[in-house]
Amino acid sequence: MVIDTRRCSGCHACSVACKSEFNVPLGLTRSWVEYIEKGDFPNVSVSFLPRLCNQCRHAACADVCPTGATYKRQDGIVAIDPDICIGCKYCLQACPYDARFINPVTGAADKCDFCLHRIEKGIEPSCVNTCPGRARIFGDLNDPGSEISKVISRNPVTVLRKGMGTEPFVFYIAADHADEHDRKRGWNMRVTTHRRQKERR
Repeated sequence: MVIDTRRCSGCHACSVACKSEFNVPLGLTRSWVEYIEKGDFPNVSVSFLPRLCNQCRHAACADVCPTGATYKRQDGIVAIDPDICIGCKYCLQACPYDARFINPVTGAADKCDFCLHRIEKGIEPSCVNTCPGRARIFGDLNDPGSEISKVISRNPVTVLRKGMGTEPFVFYIAADHADEHDRKRGWNMRVTTHRRQKERR
């Protein structure tokens, strides 16, 4: 997936679509949008950073799973088998993107899986389908003719927390990667997550 933050208006349509698609319990999120405000008046800026599971090539969550409930599929998606997940939370601690939670209904780990039930039928993920700005592009990176491959070939892209070495498969165009270190450098900065977990990871 590619997220073009230039086209994101922070409307949360993606977050709402995700919650509706999966009946995500109140207070929990598989997909969310961070608001990043920084600078000092009059030199201020606001940007939006949609977040979700990064479907990492080197998925630490899968490495630590003691039962194999979290696994990497051939197509690159990191999936969870809730029937064998024991809810030990090792994967929650291992994920550097804070993209997982324990679903209180199932008792199993939960997160974005690019809407597996939809894409297996050739339908785009719910967040992609819903985004009014068409900020999200989903497709096959191995197909040079796909829209996502063309977008990546025309634009510089980044990933979140590259230094973690997980090699995410969620790419961003023009993302503001400001974090708490910028605040320490003397910038006035605030990140609002709209999640139960107020701290960003």
